[in-house]
Amino acid sequence: MNIASVEIFRHDLPVKNGPYKMANAEVWSLQTTLVKLASDTGLTGWGETCPVGPTYAEAHAAGAQAALQQIAPALIGKPVQPLKINRLMQGQLNGHNYAKAAVDIAVHDLLGKHLGLGVAVLLGGAATDSVPSYFATGVGAPDEIARIAAEKQQEGYPRLQVKLGGRPVELDIETIRKVWEKIRGSGMRLAVDGNRGWTTRDALRICRECPDVPFVLEQPCNRIEDLEKVRPQIQHALYMDENGTDLATIIRAVGTGLVDGFGMKVTRIGGLQQMAAFRDICEAVNLPHTCDDAWGGDVIAAACTHIAATVKPSLLEGVWLAEPMIEGSYSLGEGVRIRNGHIRLPQGPGLGVEPDESLFGSPVAAF
Repeated sequence: MNIASVEIFRHDLPVKNGPYKMANAEVWSLQTTLVKLASDTGLTGWGETCPVGPTYAEAHAAGAQAALQQIAPALIGKPVQPLKINRLMQGQLNGHNYAKAAVDIAVHDLLGKHLGLGVAVLLGGAATDSVPSYFATGVGAPDEIARIAAEKQQEGYPRLQVKLGGRPVELDIETIRKVWEKIRGSGMRLAVDGNRGWTTRDALRICRECPDVPFVLEQPCNRIEDLEKVRPQIQHALYMDENGTDLATIIRAVGTGLVDGFGMKVTRIGGLQQMAAFRDICEAVNLPHTCDDAWGGDVIAAACTHIAATVKPSLLEGVWLAEPMIEGSYSLGEGVRIRNGHIRLPQGPGLGVEPDESLFGSPVAAF
């Protein structure tokens, strides 16, 4: 089975009750990029990438579409084999993992449909058919974020991530304390995420003024060198998120004992092929991690859920989906949804979801 055609689409995902605020971004609507691969057998596979605007990471929607147009011609006639396609893409374009990930996801979807297997099986086999999710608040007023924390704990989420940064650190400290008052004793785990928005000074102050709150400190500062500076001075667990851009960086962080876990995005690391390697590295050294993405619709949601289902359950921190934040859906059928803080593994071959192509209009490019 070979790739016969490639089509690239774009589609707007409005933010429900926007904006969604982070330390370095404020989001009202996002443009997602979808890739449709058709094989010479008539089957199709879908992939997706959706950066959270141009300031969250070194990625943006127009860049994804340009990178995919650079790669796409070389895909025509090539066998639908994930490792070979990934090596081919590396030879066509340096970097731009977030764009390559859309092709990688589509290849897995297409191969799964051809073999009659779910993507989780292709990735090694599911350990569960229901994975835990977690809820990520935006940056907001302390009392409002505390109210949301209590609400999400009642809804069954086992983990809460509180977005902080981009404002006076005193407000962040007040938010952490008010959230902890609401969820203390409930069993709900807590992560505080600076999204690179703090100085090392502020990250240290937050840890020193909240020594009794057992939170995970996620990506507090911008550079790996900042994490290296903070690490020996704090008692809280330190997780890497945005700095985890490739396997080489992950190996460096693991090998030096820099972090206690990761917040990992499927598209940032280059897709499911790379994500499976990341999973195995973490299992080898017993490091917990998430399996999610920055944003996106049901194709990304399905991809995250499939790889998460293969993770050793004791190491899976959860799967974050943008689904509660998105107005509407592009899927045929219900798509991928969070229920009682958990996500059911999509059934059927491939990803188990199918986009309604009529919603996308004409492709941006076709090969």
